[in-house]
Amino acid sequence: MLHQQKRIAVIGSGFAGLSAAAYLAQQGHQVDVFEKNGEPGGRARQKVTANGYTFDMGPSWYWMPEVFEKFFKDHGSSVTEHYELELLDPGFSVVYPDGQLDIPAKLADLKALFESVEAGSGPKLDTFFAEAEFKYRVGMERLVYKPGLSLWELFDLELLRGLFKLQVFTPFSDHVAKYFRDPKLIALMEFPVLFLGAMPEETPALYSLMNYAGLKLGTWYPKGGFGSVVKGMQAVAEKAGAKFYFNEPVTAVRTQNSKVTELVTSRREAHYDAVVGAADYHYIESALLSEKDRNYSEKYWDKRVMAPSSLIFYIGVTKKLDKLQHHTLFFDEDLKAHAVSIYKTPDWPEKPLFYVCCPSRTDDSVAPAGHENLFLLMPLATGIRDDEATRQRYFDLMMDRLEKYAGSAIRDSIDYQSSYCVSDFVHDYNSYKGNAYGLANTLMQTAHLKPSMRNKHLKNLFYAGQLTVPGPGVPPAIISGQVAAEQVSNYLEHSR
Repeated sequence: MLHQQKRIAVIGSGFAGLSAAAYLAQQGHQVDVFEKNGEPGGRARQKVTANGYTFDMGPSWYWMPEVFEKFFKDHGSSVTEHYELELLDPGFSVVYPDGQLDIPAKLADLKALFESVEAGSGPKLDTFFAEAEFKYRVGMERLVYKPGLSLWELFDLELLRGLFKLQVFTPFSDHVAKYFRDPKLIALMEFPVLFLGAMPEETPALYSLMNYAGLKLGTWYPKGGFGSVVKGMQAVAEKAGAKFYFNEPVTAVRTQNSKVTELVTSRREAHYDAVVGAADYHYIESALLSEKDRNYSEKYWDKRVMAPSSLIFYIGVTKKLDKLQHHTLFFDEDLKAHAVSIYKTPDWPEKPLFYVCCPSRTDDSVAPAGHENLFLLMPLATGIRDDEATRQRYFDLMMDRLEKYAGSAIRDSIDYQSSYCVSDFVHDYNSYKGNAYGLANTLMQTAHLKPSMRNKHLKNLFYAGQLTVPGPGVPPAIISGQVAAEQVSNYLEHSR
């Protein structure tokens, strides 16, 4: 408990906002969380339909379970107090033009699978994982907890000793090609990069840590979906004293003497000693701050490299689809061609890759008995125009391939269908250019080269989330909230 309680506002209740609110309330501060939507979670909200489906609207891959456990442990709780985790086996399936690979949870089985595809690749996978584990340990235990305020943060003896092994200057594609030659294995290892915001040849090999996270540590599922995680984090924050205000967007920020003094929402005006902006960074700056108080210009933002947006379909089906796994990646078209349409010549792809999540295979609670809950996602360039006719065209394209794979007609058994795309991300989350995943993890947008966590003009305004450090993804967003809370605490301690 601090000597003097302060009033702190958190704008946005996505994972970064939930995390920041919990850590700040734990320190004894009066924390108010303002959310423009009617429920917490941001992109991890859930859509509950009248006919019995519960859809995770955004995140569906539960990787890096120790990050979630650390959050709850830091607050005297545990994951098991809030939701049940299940290790998926297979973790996911990948569909290729000439077959599929089911990715097993056990390392021995995974090595055998690799060996069956490419002779000699099993032992090579051990070596690949040994390097990736080092990157994972350094990255997830040290790098991600640095606030990215200065280059000097990287002048850490252990980091400097391991700089070469982190391979920040080696292209990811070159690194994978050093170990594997079969196109199926290369596509499998490169698929996480599709969401990082750059082509594999332009992404640092540092991010093989994601292969370690997904293939070695396993793919998990929180029963009830990611909404269970959101509810758990909200419960932790509220138990510590944080208060949540829904359907209450912040409409203005008042400043004086290089500080935020008041927040204006759709319902109130209130004084705060510090503010954490955990909503879209660009929106907070461009819509809520005067030009003189902004960290960055529109020209700066326009030059940022963004991770993808997405076209998503939420579908309820009145029969079971036994061939689908919980996660199925359709890599039956060319990965590079799709990546070019996202990052090089932004446009709708001609032959897209896509992903299908069928959580009802694992969780009976997310669909009526005998039904399936389907989530279809196609990565897409940010900032492009979407309309209903285009959405429908890609829905039919994906469903043609899904029905062929499933060996069953699906469209005539749909009893719920809705879509979500670039314009919805903008409308619901004030998302810059309709991005779904945040700022791309390129070399020139790493650590202190990302948008700063601290406002340079307003001493008591801080930022958290996927457009600042450490970057996109659910575990990084949770960590971002914690690091932002630490920055707020440091400011309050030194301003007493």
